[in-house]
Amino acid sequence: MGQSGTRKKINLALQGGGSHGALTWGVLDRLLEDDRLEIAEISGTSAGAMNAAVLADGFERGGRDGARAALESFWRAISLAAITSPLQRSPLDRMLGRFSLDASPGYLFFEGLSRVISPYQMNPLNLNPLRDLLDRQVDFDNVNRCKAISVHVTATHVRTGRSRIFSRGDVTLDAVMASACLPQLYPAVVIDGEPYWDGGFSANPALMPLVTSLASPDIVIVQINPIVRHDTPTSAREIINRVNEISFNTALIKELRAIALMQQIVATKGIDLGAAGQTHIHLIHTDAEVQDLAASSKMNAEWPYLRLLFERGRGWAEAWLEAHFDKIGRESSFDLAAFFDDPAAAPNRAV
Repeated sequence: MGQSGTRKKINLALQGGGSHGALTWGVLDRLLEDDRLEIAEISGTSAGAMNAAVLADGFERGGRDGARAALESFWRAISLAAITSPLQRSPLDRMLGRFSLDASPGYLFFEGLSRVISPYQMNPLNLNPLRDLLDRQVDFDNVNRCKAISVHVTATHVRTGRSRIFSRGDVTLDAVMASACLPQLYPAVVIDGEPYWDGGFSANPALMPLVTSLASPDIVIVQINPIVRHDTPTSAREIINRVNEISFNTALIKELRAIALMQQIVATKGIDLGAAGQTHIHLIHTDAEVQDLAASSKMNAEWPYLRLLFERGRGWAEAWLEAHFDKIGRESSFDLAAFFDDPAAAPNRAV
């Protein structure tokens, strides 16, 4: 194993996406396995926030091996809890080996119900098994005391629509649950008297805490929501899914555009922007491998499906490390200028 002083430090930005967060689990597992790397800071939203909190807790308990074990334990617990969920695949989907819930009676029932009845009416006691599971799995005192890895969690302030970033000392169970609070399913999470929804509406994930970080100039974005869809959606379900994807990627694209502008100023005007001017952007994402993931499958937490996503994520990270490890600490491996010149092609260049 290499000495810590020779390791390359990176900051991670983790998107949300329900059970598709198992893709991120796979990426994290592969990055933690590589002792040439050191994770300094993590910014996460929704499932990305959960992955970040679980990783930091596990790292505080037992280093990188402890983090990998904690992530596997968390996702296995998610799968076990889902066994009794009414959201199950239809017999036909099981027969055909599809992990979509598009034909699931339970999914279709709750999807329709959520459009006419609010969670305040449907769940007046605000019961949330995921909250209980996360409370059992994560020691948030460990997350906040972890000196090796700083965690930033983003939630959306309901009244203003602005993002709020919870950092070391404020990363609590409530903060993470607020970051993952889908308003169609759960009442807003109240923190300090203020209501919060899913952080994906305002930052998915937030990059600014990492841009201003002194720990590393390298931001590795783990993107699990596709920017590009190659086919135009035509069905009602496809249209709703695409609208949601665009909405949850908008804040990320705006932050990337701001970083690109700062880098352009540095290059053309010679203005010193400090840490922001030295930011290196990397993207771990394989466009082709998310095209077949139905939106409804974000609610499918069967263990075989989570393991399938995990292995895909490990493959993404393996390909990225092989292609771009030498660029860490020196330059971006994701071409922001090309992305904004030709956004339809740029994601395919990432890995």
